[in-house]
Order: sequence, then C-alpha cells, then structure tokens
Amino acid sequence: MAQPAVVDERERNINLLLLLQELNRRNSRRKFSDYFPDEGEYRRELYRKHLEFFAAGQEYRERAIIAGNRIGKTESIGGYELTCHLTGIYPHWWQGRRFTKAIDCWCAGKTLKTTRDIMQAKLVGPPDQKAEWGTGVIPGEFIVGHTLASGSVANCIDTLQVRHISGKISRVGFKSYDQGRGAFEGTEKDIIWFDEEPPADVYTEGLIRTMTCNGMVMCTFTPLEGLSDVVLLYMPGGKPPEDRGTLKRYVVFAGWDDVPHLTREVKEQLMAAIPVHEREARSKGTPQLGSGAIYPVLEESILVDDFKVPEHWPRCYGMDVGWNRTAAVWAGWDRESDVVYLGSCHYEGKAEPVIHAAAIRARGEWIPGVIDPAARGRSQKDGEHILQVYQDCGLNLTVANNAVEAGIYQVWTRMSTGRLKVFRSLTPWLNEFRIYRRDQNGKVVKENDHLMDATRYLIMSGLGVAQTKADHGAGSAWRDTQPKAGSWRSR
Repeated sequence: MAQPAVVDERERNINLLLLLQELNRRNSRRKFSDYFPDEGEYRRELYRKHLEFFAAGQEYRERAIIAGNRIGKTESIGGYELTCHLTGIYPHWWQGRRFTKAIDCWCAGKTLKTTRDIMQAKLVGPPDQKAEWGTGVIPGEFIVGHTLASGSVANCIDTLQVRHISGKISRVGFKSYDQGRGAFEGTEKDIIWFDEEPPADVYTEGLIRTMTCNGMVMCTFTPLEGLSDVVLLYMPGGKPPEDRGTLKRYVVFAGWDDVPHLTREVKEQLMAAIPVHEREARSKGTPQLGSGAIYPVLEESILVDDFKVPEHWPRCYGMDVGWNRTAAVWAGWDRESDVVYLGSCHYEGKAEPVIHAAAIRARGEWIPGVIDPAARGRSQKDGEHILQVYQDCGLNLTVANNAVEAGIYQVWTRMSTGRLKVFRSLTPWLNEFRIYRRDQNGKVVKENDHLMDATRYLIMSGLGVAQTKADHGAGSAWRDTQPKAGSWRSR
C-alpha cells in the first residue's frame, strides 16, 4: 500500500528539480538585469566610472574608457551599453544616448579568436557550449538568430540577430583588427565597439562608418601599447585633458581603486604577478609605460619641485633647430652627486633666429650650449648656415654628438639611476617625454621630439662644455628671469 506514496514523492522531487533547473536556466539568461538594477542606487554609486562613461554618450560620438585590467570594462561597460542599444531596453536612471530603432553595429577585437573568446563570450555565452548561448549579457530570449563565420576559428559568430523592443531586428557583426583596415570598409554603422586598442587606421576607418548616420565609437581598453596614436587622440600632449569639454572626444580613466569588487588581497596578488613596467597601465590605466616607450621609467621618479639652482653648479643647454619648432633645454649639474637637473626650456615655432636667440640669451649669456649637427648645413628657409646665424646672434654654441641610440641610452641610464631630474614646471618637456616612443618596427617616432633631441645633445655633449659664471669670467651677468622664485623661466 505504501508504494504509490513513494512514487508520488519521487515524482514531486523530480518535478521540483526540473523547476529549479528551469529557474536557473532562466536566471542565467537574465545577467543584464543584475548589473545595475533599478533599485540598486548604492551599487551604481560604487561604479560611478561606469555611469560616467554611459552618460557621456549623450553628447560625444567618440568615447573611450582607458582602464586597468579586471574592472569590468568589457562586460559591465561595453557589453552592458551595447545590450541597451541592441534591445532598446534602458534603465530608468540612464543618462546616455538612446536609440529608438533597431541598430546595426560591429564589435571588434585583436584577432577573431580573441573576439570570440572575449567579446562574443561576454555578450552571448561560452563559444564551445552552444547550449549555453544566451547566458551572456544579452538576455537569451532576445537572441533570435546567428550566422557563423567561415574559416578556421570554430564557433565564431559572424553576425548575431537581436530582437529590439520596436519589433525590428538589431544586428551585431564580429570583426578583428588583424583582418586589416579593408575589413572595416562598407556600409554605415550605428555603433562600432573596439575592445582593446585598435590600430590607428582601423579606428579611423571605423569612425568613418558612423559619420553619415550620426553613429558612435566606443573604446574599452587597457593601454599596454603606451602613448600610441589612438591613445593620443584622447590624451593630447600625453596627459588627460584638463578641460574635456573642449574636445570632441570623451575619455574616462579607471583603475582598481575605482571598483568595489577587487579586494585589497586580490589587488596585492595581481600586482605581484605583473611585470614592473606594466603595473601602472594594468592597475590604473595609465599609458606611460607601454611597450613602445623609449624611457620606461615612472614620470614621478624623475620629477622634482622647482628650486633655486646654486651658483656653483655648472650649467649648459642643448638646442634643436627647425622652422616649425626650435627647442632648447637648460641644465644645472650637481657634480658632487653627478645629478643633472633640467630646469628650463625654450619651445617656440615659426620665428626668426634672432627671436630664439634673444630668449636663449635671457637665461644667461655666459651659459654655453650644444646644437644639432644638422645646423651646420643650410637652412631650407633662407639658404644660410644656421649655426653661424645663431653664433652671430651672440650664442656660445658648439656642435653636439648626434649618435641617437647612444644618446638615448645615456639619458635612460641617468633617469633609471636617479641622476637625471626634471623640474615639475617643465610642461613642454613633459608633454614630449610622455609621447616619446618607438613604432612597431622599433624606430624612434620623429614627431614632437624636439626637446627630447635637445636633451640627448645636452647629456652627450653639453656636460663636456658646462661651466659656472665664475668659470666664464667677465661675461654677462646671470639673468634671473624666472616667473617664480627659484626656477628658470620655461617658455
């Protein structure tokens, strides 16, 4: 008589298990609603950098979040926003841009494999488990179809169809940078999302796809390539813009301390596993120490507050000439500790030699300098020997050694051993330092490097002619033309 009860109990347990499995399945397809729930005001406050990025989309067509690893830039920033636009579902607190129609967009990563394993996996679900497709950020019930890409990368989606609340279908295509610029030609796109930094030509081609339809570009990456061309679009001069309202692009910087889900213990473990030269980029999103940086040292390690240079320190300057930009940098040399302090710079363009010479003499006519050897040739502007022109203007100049790699090595050696310091007020010098880099072939990028060249000349040759006013003898007096007590003037 007890057998039916046992059967009933077994059936109830099976039915309950099936219900739980179905509930878990449905919940796994609702990840989107769990990130920033309508009632989760406190959670949103903790992720204020995420919301800043979202809100900027209302005004800016080009946005980037340049951030450290593991802060959620792919899934909870790029993936979350793209899902809002694909589905037309926006939370009540949304302050960013809203699309009122189904959209057509592209997602792109470095290779098709990384695009599949990172972007596709975050949006759709595990690539190698098709039964789990729909467990990503895009709610499973909104995914209505897909086509797979041909080629050797298995389970790589070419185009995904997503239902929009208007009843139409949004489409998102998956691409990669290694396909080349040509792969980004074609029709207009409402959104192009670059996850990890794209090459400059790919970025430009993608941007063009958004121009005629008032679309937008989103970038989410950790700046491991240093101050590349794309990073410099968002960081003119190599540093975050002080007034972002003057730019047509918007950038958010975020690091480990800007998100609550990384505990102190986790951050310490991560930091210990990261090479020293990558720590600033991977933890703070600071693109100073990318692989292309010529001087891979922390900026803060070479900076000092301005001070009055002692009269007994020998002084000299290095000079790089050109019509578009003429630059000079001055140094005081503490011989006892063998530390060179860069304390002033001249940085002017499209001016006659007499103008540059007057500015240089103002630092002290008795201070000797060394100049780019190319100045012995003829000026393209007027056919004169530029070195002779400057000497006739009263400058005490000799020709510098222009061995590029040897000079870079000497400057880097001094920086890394604490024997080259820079006054904090030298903004033009610091702007060049931040973007002084090599290209993908290892060659020095010859753009905005005039003060860097002048510094090489100074270290290679200037110290050999450095002198004090007393060494000079009866010469012109040191002219204390600094804008504030204790420092040289920086122009």
